[in-house]
Amino acid sequence: MNYSSSDTDIRVLLVEDDVRLATLIQEYLQQHAMNVSIEHRGDRACQRILLECPDLVILDLMLPGQDGLDVCKTVRLKYQGPIIMLTARDEDIDQVVGLEIGADDYVTKPVQPRVLLARIRALLRRFSHSIQDTQYSDNNKHNIHFDRFRISATARDAWLDEQILELTTNEFELLWLLATHAGEVLTRDTILDQLRGIGYDGLDRSVDIRISRLRKKLGDDSNRPFRIKTIRGKGYLFVKEAWR
Repeated sequence: MNYSSSDTDIRVLLVEDDVRLATLIQEYLQQHAMNVSIEHRGDRACQRILLECPDLVILDLMLPGQDGLDVCKTVRLKYQGPIIMLTARDEDIDQVVGLEIGADDYVTKPVQPRVLLARIRALLRRFSHSIQDTQYSDNNKHNIHFDRFRISATARDAWLDEQILELTTNEFELLWLLATHAGEVLTRDTILDQLRGIGYDGLDRSVDIRISRLRKKLGDDSNRPFRIKTIRGKGYLFVKEAWR
């Protein structure tokens, strides 16, 4: 599977019930060398995603038949490609739930085609690099072990006290980024640039949401975290001494 943004083999499935918006997005992305198919109903989207296995899914939140959150949750266990959620409501709860069930990014309506294209390309680059790292990794560079904690980019899994951690794709990649920079403070801007190819705009809470989720799964104290610390005014710090 080739994730090059200039390759016409890139297949996108757009699940959007607004016919006018769907057509606008389809035409714009096709002008940028992507093959875009449209599905207007949520209750048909799951089957199409799993059967067609597109390179990327753009999934509206509000859909007839089945909403986008349910569709994402249903296909996430079997579909490994990136999913971008579209939401008309700029509310934290939509973003939180979407990220928790496995969406890789979200774009709020009204959709700006250029912004959507940039997000798509950033996700495809990230997934392409992830696949290459898994296929051609060096064990010494792609496996990290801190006493009771270990994480592997090769197997794409993480363990704490010999128990595997149930992580979404985004949570794993954030944890891997933090672990590979243990002892170093990473700003939100750096994290977003590494994970999504965009800088921090001062409003995006996706990093904070995922940090909070990771702390729960790592048994970190939510009030006084000691494994992933918040460094006020700077960013986040993965403390390698905290795993003993």
